[in-house]
Formats: sequence, structure tokens, C-alpha cells
Amino acid sequence: MLFITKFLLNDQEYYGKGFFTLFDIITYFGYNASLLVIEYNDLICDKKNWRQISIQNEDKIEIVTIVGGG
Repeated sequence: MLFITKFLLNDQEYYGKGFFTLFDIITYFGYNASLLVIEYNDLICDKKNWRQISIQNEDKIEIVTIVGGG
């Protein structure tokens, strides 16, 4: 049986089907993984755990990108 997962990403509501991880979301939305800080359910998430964290219903994800400038 395929299930639907609702999650918040940067305060926008999204829905996904089946099993997916935090890394899958990063890849799907085209983020550059080397320039990110991720808050997962109000906690800063270590990059080494991104592939192991499966997204659950009602999870809250904040992705902050680091930009250079001058």
C-alpha cells in the first residue's frame, strides 16, 4: 500500500508518496548539498545523517543556503 506524507519545507506544505529521505528532498529540489544547513523538526541536522532520515507525516524542514558575495 502506498501512503501519502505531508511535510513542511521552508513553511510551504508538500506531499510525497512512499518512502523518501531528507537527502531525496535535497536532490529533488536541486539544492547544492555542500552549501546547506538543514533544520529538521527544530533541530540542526548533521549532513552525515541526511540519507538515513526518513520523512514522516507532519515533519518540518527548513533549508538555509549559504551564499557568497562581496
